[in-house]
Amino acid sequence: MVKVALFVRLEAKPGKEKEVESFLMSGLPIVNEEPATTAWFGIRLGPSTFGIFDAFPDEAGRQAHLSGKVAAALMAKAGELFSEPPSIENVDVLAAKLPGEQA
Repeated sequence: MVKVALFVRLEAKPGKEKEVESFLMSGLPIVNEEPATTAWFGIRLGPSTFGIFDAFPDEAGRQAHLSGKVAAALMAKAGELFSEPPSIENVDVLAAKLPGEQA
């Protein structure tokens, strides 16, 4: 079961929306290799607002993800793609339904 998560809000620079979309889509194969990343979503919240929501069984899994390849790529591309630094929030998961799990 997932206990902790991250919510990352990303605001694309004008004209960089497609590049942000492609960047998020390219992250999926990388997080598929992270055993402690139970769920990962690249999302679009509006015309230029994007996000990442990912969930983990514990704090160790969250920290492993934060020190992983997607986080490094996000920070490396931040100045190029985003109008402001990514807003990364640690959140607690109160309830979840995932494939293969029973409540």
